[in-house]
Amino acid sequence: MKWYTIDLHLHTTASSDYQQANVSYLDILRRAEAQGLDIVAITDHNTVAGCRRMHEEIQQLEMLKRLNRLLPEEQSRLDEYHRLLDRVMVLPGFEFTATFGFHVLGVFSPDKPLREIEHILLDLNIPADQLDEGSVTVGASADVLTAYEKINAAGGLAIAAHANSNNGVAMRGFRFGGQTKIAYTQDPNLHALEVTDLDRKGRYSTASFFNGTKPEYPRRMHCIQGSDAHRLEKDPNRRKNLGVGDRATDVRLPELSFEALKELFNGNDFARTRPHRHKAEPAFDFVQAAREEGANIVQDFHESMTVRGGKLYAVIADVCAFANTNGGTIYIGMSRNPKRGVEGLASVNQEIARLVKEISDRISPELVCNIDGHKFRGKNIIRVLVPRGDDPPYAVDDSKIYLRTEAETGMAVRDEIVELVLRGQPDRHREELVSLPEGDGKPVPVPQAGVEVEPQVPPRTGVEIVTVEERQGVRYYTVRDLRNNNVVKNVTRKSARKLWHYAVTQYDKVSKDPQAGVNWHGDLGMLGRQKIGNFSRYDLIQRDAKGQYRFYFGVTEDGIDENWQQVIGNNSED
Repeated sequence: MKWYTIDLHLHTTASSDYQQANVSYLDILRRAEAQGLDIVAITDHNTVAGCRRMHEEIQQLEMLKRLNRLLPEEQSRLDEYHRLLDRVMVLPGFEFTATFGFHVLGVFSPDKPLREIEHILLDLNIPADQLDEGSVTVGASADVLTAYEKINAAGGLAIAAHANSNNGVAMRGFRFGGQTKIAYTQDPNLHALEVTDLDRKGRYSTASFFNGTKPEYPRRMHCIQGSDAHRLEKDPNRRKNLGVGDRATDVRLPELSFEALKELFNGNDFARTRPHRHKAEPAFDFVQAAREEGANIVQDFHESMTVRGGKLYAVIADVCAFANTNGGTIYIGMSRNPKRGVEGLASVNQEIARLVKEISDRISPELVCNIDGHKFRGKNIIRVLVPRGDDPPYAVDDSKIYLRTEAETGMAVRDEIVELVLRGQPDRHREELVSLPEGDGKPVPVPQAGVEVEPQVPPRTGVEIVTVEERQGVRYYTVRDLRNNNVVKNVTRKSARKLWHYAVTQYDKVSKDPQAGVNWHGDLGMLGRQKIGNFSRYDLIQRDAKGQYRFYFGVTEDGIDENWQQVIGNNSED
C-alpha cells in the first residue's frame, strides 16, 4: 500500500466557462506534476471533447513522427507528453448536469473508448448537437439516479460533484427534498461524495454528516475533495477560483491504477482517504481522528480482548451489532477515553488469528471482516472493519442478536428482530420520488398511502413514547426510536435499554401534567435539558390541533431542525 494524490475534477478549455483561453493540455499536465498529483480526471461540462482533443494532438504528433515530418519543437512536445503521461495517470470523464441542475462526475478507466463515454452522455439526454460545446446548461437532461446507474453500469465511478455546495446533491441548508436528498446521497450506484470541507473537523462537517451515524443516512459515504479547476493556478483576486491540484485527496492504494481506485471506493475502509496536505502541514492520523470523534453508532474501542472479564465477548458482540446496523470500525488496544494512555497488544498477528477464528466460529451467518494491525503512539493496535451485513439478522452463538444504537451495543428485542428479517427484502423500504412542476427545481417525496403528513416534523434523534398500558401492575410502553424510526412494543422499565429507560422514566414524571413548566413556542415546547459533557440532550413536547401531546426524550442537537431550534434556542443559555 502506498499513498497517491488525486484530483478527479479538472476542466479544460473544452468547458465553455474555462477562465484562461490560452492554457494548453501540456500546461495542465505540467501543473499536475508540479502539484505532486498522481491521478487526474478531465471532467469537462457534459462533454469529453477536452480528452478527445488532447488524444488527437498526441496522435497527430505520433503520425508526423512516423512520417519523419516532425519538427524539433513538435518532437519536444511529444516527448513532454510521453514523460508527463508516464508520471501522471489521466482518466477520462465528464461533469454531467442532471435535472434541477445537480452536478455528477463520471470518471472512467484510461482504457475506456471515448466514443463509449459519449454514448453515455447521449443516453443521459445531452443533445447530439451540444456534445462538443462544454456548456453547463443543456436543457432537459436525465435525473441524478439515472446518471449514477448509467455511469456505474458502464464501469465508471459515479461521484456527486461539490455535494455540499452549489449544484450539490446533499442540499445542505435546504429544508426541502428530505427523501430525495437521502436517495441522492445513499444510492448504491454512487461511489463517493466530493465535498469542499474535507479537512474540516467536527460534527458539522459534511464527512461527519455522512459517516453512517444518522439513521436516515445509514450508508457511510466515501468523501473526497477536488479542485474543480477552471484555470491553471488559483485566482489571486478570487480565492475560491482554484487551480489544478489546489484541493486534492490522498488515497492509499496497492498500485497506481483505475481498478485499485474503484476497489477503494467500493470498499468500507474509510482510513484510506484523507485530505491532501502540503509538506509543511502535519500528516493526517486517522486513528487519532477516530479517537477524538469517540464511540458512536459506527465506531467503538476496546482496551483488550481477553476471555477473562468478558472482554473478548464484548468485541464479538460489537461485531454482531455493527453487522446488524450500519457496519462500523472497532479499535482494539485502546480505551474509549482519549485522555487515557494506549495499552496496545503484545502480539498483533496472534490476536488477529484468534479474532478471525472467533468471528467465524461464533457469528452466524458467515460474516467476513477486514482485520489489520497498526502502530499508534508506539503501541500495536488492531482495527476491525465490519461491513453492514446483507443477510441479517446476525447472531452470536446462534441465539444472541445485538444491535448498535448510538454508542451502545444491546440485545435486540422482538420488533427489532422482525425489522432485521424484513431488511432482506430490498423493495420494502423503496421510496418513489417525483418532481415539482417544471421550473420549480425542487424534488419532493411522494407520501405513502395512508400516512398522515404532519405540520411539524418530529426530531430525528431521541425516543418518542407512543402509548402506555398497564397489565397486572406492570406498565408496557410502545416506543418509537427516532434514530431509526423503528416502533417497538411491550417495553418495560426492566427490559428497556439505556435511552429507552431514560425516556419511560421521564415520561412517567411529566405525562401527568404536560403543561407544567413548559415554555411553548406555538405548538412546540421544551420539557427539560440535560447537560452531558460538552453536549446537551433535550426532552421536548409537541401539541396537535386536537390538544393531544407527543413526547420526545433524549433528543440531541443533530436531530433538531430549525423549528425545534427556536424552542431550545431560548432555553439553552446558562
